Amino acid sequence: MSTRPKLNIPGTTLFDGDMARKGYALNKMCFSFNSEENRQAFLADREGYCAKFGLNEEQKQAVLDLNVLAMLAAGGNAYYIAKLGGIYKLDMQDVGAQQTGMSKEAFMAKLVEAGRN
Repeated sequence: MSTRPKLNIPGTTLFDGDMARKGYALNKMCFSFNSEENRQAFLADREGYCAKFGLNEEQKQAVLDLNVLAMLAAGGNAYYIAKLGGIYKLDMQDVGAQQTGMSKEAFMAKLVEAGRN
């Protein structure tokens, strides 16, 4: 455990060493999706695939619900979670929309507007 005080950024889940340890199984599972064979195995039996990697109940439910914020809170790393999203043909705008509670269209419009400023 780190002796440094944790940063508190409202609305943000920081991925630090503690979160990396917490989310190891989830991130390892998501990394496995680099393989088409593993992506197909996951789609064939999502719960069984989660069990194979030892996901805890919080992680498993977040995966089954495809809830990005819950996966982040369960120790998921955004880069690995994106591999899971890819199975469902989600892009980063889909993920960003979910994280902000916006529709994809509204989120994309917000990105365009931010680019103008």
